Amino acid sequence: MPNKVQVPRISDAIASTLERRILEGSLKPGDRLPAERELAAELGVSRPSLREAIQKLASKGMVQSRQGGGTFITAALESSFSDPWQDMMGKHPNLREDMLEFRRMLEGQAAEWAAERATEADLQRLEQTFSALKAAFEADDAEKRSEADIAFHQAIGDAAHNVLIGHLSGALLNLMHDNIRLNLGELKSVPAANRLLMGQHESIYQSIRDNKPQAARSAAETHIDFVRETLAQTLRSVARRETAERRLNTDFSNS
Repeated sequence: MPNKVQVPRISDAIASTLERRILEGSLKPGDRLPAERELAAELGVSRPSLREAIQKLASKGMVQSRQGGGTFITAALESSFSDPWQDMMGKHPNLREDMLEFRRMLEGQAAEWAAERATEADLQRLEQTFSALKAAFEADDAEKRSEADIAFHQAIGDAAHNVLIGHLSGALLNLMHDNIRLNLGELKSVPAANRLLMGQHESIYQSIRDNKPQAARSAAETHIDFVRETLAQTLRSVARRETAERRLNTDFSNS
């Protein structure tokens, strides 16, 4: 007897559709799923089948239901990478250099592919994040600047249309969030630095927009090289200040 054709369960098909949206970045960590009735109508499925599909995703840790608050996308794909590294970054500062080296490789490739593959919707999002980044740099708020910086680079990672690059970019940028904020905060005191940073971001943006893959890669790598050097200078500056403060406190305690 020939094997029977295995017809997938409706709930499995629904779960697969939602997984694909999570993988491609249409649904991001923290996003709330539409109301059950609305989502079932959008997908053309019954509410019980949708409910079963969401339970399957919940069992994988990809969504989480909150009592009376709806169902939200978790950061499971990113956190599995970033959680252990976050702790080690604090204990082993030399890891920052390796992270930046990896980020250079990742973002260079992401920018190149984004220049080749970006759709009209990708370019609109990139323009929006670039405009937000310009506005944040004009404001005196390090937190907003770091968040806008992360959003801009994440838009590039998503425009590369490679699932792993998109999610690894998000994990890496969130992992380095504190370093990005520290670096941008220190650079506020250097007038030329802000101009250079915005010029670098603009070069990346324009190269992707103008469909110039090699120029986009080069601009992204130049930006990360600048970040690596200025972050190293920032950390040396912080270390010097901390040393000087300890000496000052020691001098006063001995007097």
